[in-house]
Amino acid sequence: MTVLNANRSRTARRPLLSTTVIGLAAGTLAAFTAVHAAPSAGIAPSLVAQTAPVPSADPAKQLPGAIEVSKIDFKRGQDGAGKLILTFSGEGAMPDLRTQGTQVMVDVGNAQLPASLQRPLNVTDFATPVQRIDARPSGSGTLLVLDTRGQFESMAYQTGRDYIVEIMPTAPAAGRAVGAPDQGGATAATAAESRAYSGRPVTFNFQDVPVRTVLQLIAEESNLNIVASDTVQGNVTLRLVNVPWDQALDIVLQSKGLDKRRSGNVVWVAPQAEIAKFEQDKEDARIALENRVDLVTEYVQINYHNAEQIFTALTEAKGIGGSGGGQGGAGGGGNSDNGFLSPRGRLVADERTNTLMVSDIPKKVEQMKELIRVIDRPVDQVIIEARVVIATESFSRDLGARFGVSGYTNGGDVWFNDTIENNVNSQGSFDEAVAEGEPLYELSRGLMSNLGVANPAGSIALAILNAGYALDVELSAMQEQGRGEVISNPRIVTSNQREAVITQGQEVGYVTIRPATAGSVPTPTVEFKDVLLEMRVTPTITNDGRVFLNMNVKKDEIEGFIDTGIGDVPQISKRAVNTAVLVEDGQTVVIGGVYEFRNRDDVSKVPFLGDIPFLGNLFKNTSRAKDKAELLIMVTPKVLKVAQRN
Repeated sequence: MTVLNANRSRTARRPLLSTTVIGLAAGTLAAFTAVHAAPSAGIAPSLVAQTAPVPSADPAKQLPGAIEVSKIDFKRGQDGAGKLILTFSGEGAMPDLRTQGTQVMVDVGNAQLPASLQRPLNVTDFATPVQRIDARPSGSGTLLVLDTRGQFESMAYQTGRDYIVEIMPTAPAAGRAVGAPDQGGATAATAAESRAYSGRPVTFNFQDVPVRTVLQLIAEESNLNIVASDTVQGNVTLRLVNVPWDQALDIVLQSKGLDKRRSGNVVWVAPQAEIAKFEQDKEDARIALENRVDLVTEYVQINYHNAEQIFTALTEAKGIGGSGGGQGGAGGGGNSDNGFLSPRGRLVADERTNTLMVSDIPKKVEQMKELIRVIDRPVDQVIIEARVVIATESFSRDLGARFGVSGYTNGGDVWFNDTIENNVNSQGSFDEAVAEGEPLYELSRGLMSNLGVANPAGSIALAILNAGYALDVELSAMQEQGRGEVISNPRIVTSNQREAVITQGQEVGYVTIRPATAGSVPTPTVEFKDVLLEMRVTPTITNDGRVFLNMNVKKDEIEGFIDTGIGDVPQISKRAVNTAVLVEDGQTVVIGGVYEFRNRDDVSKVPFLGDIPFLGNLFKNTSRAKDKAELLIMVTPKVLKVAQRN
């Protein structure tokens, strides 16, 4: 195992740009450039200096045409970054990255570009800072020009035959509103908001150098003690421009399948499998140690909940395979699925005293007590007040007329009664008068039309005399108006997420006939119907203080009775609403309503005579009726905060 110590004394101040040339065991030279000057506020870091990579020791890789670009790919990375991937046909490519204004140029002097790849690529739809990529040959090599928009940071690294260039935005991308969702579902953000890296920016330019050397350089820049495992081997080729040192460390580790664990100022670097095995062995040792710890027993009094329900929740928390149930202890028997308990733990619920008995290792017992404390607390209560308002309004008007002829004479006097019926019914018939030889004659023709109003509120009779004949006309009218209002106001108090029911009403009886069976006769029996005002509600208090109500309100009324011959059957009017609504605390909201309006005009008349202008009114009956009914159901929830007492 190799220990790299970076806690050695440094010079009083480093220059702004320092270049260190490191001799490698393979004879390869790498240039290392570290940039320590922090960028100005609001300005993206830029490349301070570029050091051309030193050619490889193998001259065959430097021959023009020895390698070529085999693939150009572009993808969208994390947080809206654009990722250009160049794949070469062989190893030894020496790309150079530089920025000129809004363009990022990748110059690969020793890799040719096939004709099939010599075309521009429009990548605007990827919603990254890169808008266009122009690939074209440059002498015996290849030049790629990336047109960008907005502020950005560039980073490049090489793994094997792939050379990857990342263009990361440092401000919301142009052409898109701040906070607008991008194709990945995230919103545009600054680099400081989207990344947790905070190290000083550095620039690395390596060609096939050992990973352990890169770790040493990072240790010098980060002032950390890095411990590299003996299994950390291999070389890496990368080019990083103005990248935080902690991000550069992560990139190196990811490219070689390594991982790190930090403890204070010491970082341990090893392959991922080795670190995973170390942590697994550590966890196994911890479990083995816990299995040898003595058990303790605690008695927890349950105040606001039911001990049986908490027992079930804690022992069957893992669902299928839970070992809870009944009053027995939870645990033992080699069953490791023990809810929140350890494999050795036991939990017993006593229904009579509403107490839980916990037996487990001290750590688990403390966790269980804290969990029970969170569960066993009073819940807030809700007052639900409802109003059921039924408003009715009716108007009716009837106009009618009756027409007839009646009368008699006696000694030259003509007698008439006040109504047509009296004129007809108070005297004998004309035939009887002639048969008896009385010196009077009587005309009683009865009603010629009867279109009067039944039970009129008022009537006017008119008699026209002519030689003892009486022409009777009676006009009748009636007008009715009615207004009614019924207000029902049920109230109920319940706990959060507990259903509450309140009912008021009566049972109305009616007679039915039980069918006859063999050797018996039909038997009358009495049945009952419920006529109720009922409210059934389940409130749920949300985290933001509002109340979600799942409620059912109904209001029944007896409209009348129907005669069935064997008794009267009640006619019941039903009104109900079943809904779920989210209401502010103390706010009144109308959860339902019905509005009915009926308008009816009726005309009864004698054919032809009723159509005569003006005089036709003596031979017709007109009626008009208007009915209005409105139902409103309102609800008001109020939250009652319940404080916990120690």
